[in-house]
Amino acid sequence: MTVAALLEICTKKGLTIATAESCTGGMVASILTDLAGSSAMFLWGAVTYSNAAKRSMLGVSQVTLVAHGAVSEEVAREMALGARNRSGADIAVSITGIAGPGGSEYKPEGRVCFGLATTKGIATETVDFGALGRDKVRLAARDHAVALLLVTAQA
Repeated sequence: MTVAALLEICTKKGLTIATAESCTGGMVASILTDLAGSSAMFLWGAVTYSNAAKRSMLGVSQVTLVAHGAVSEEVAREMALGARNRSGADIAVSITGIAGPGGSEYKPEGRVCFGLATTKGIATETVDFGALGRDKVRLAARDHAVALLLVTAQA
């Protein structure tokens, strides 16, 4: 998994990316813009840590937030869709999860939900990284999101 490979593929194919992040706090946007020339693929990133930000910046439904909670595939789906629609990007990835410490029986520490919106549709998934500690969960989520982007760009 390499951001350089993602940049190369996106540049060749003319693909653009947007991010919508919660628990990673902009880490995906940061790693995507670390390389010179990244403006060829990266349009913008939204850090929507609060539910209010998810609603106002990305258009996540209050009904969805109440029914499923912020850490859910339903919210990840709406975050990705909102980022793609509002940015005009070809691909948008979203991340919402519980980095820790803490969590609950139903939503444990290390659970992260991802959304991926493209011109072909929307996919979501949940990954339980486990109680690795806040920093490691956030890094694992960042790396997983970049891997999702790379696979999507290659397709």
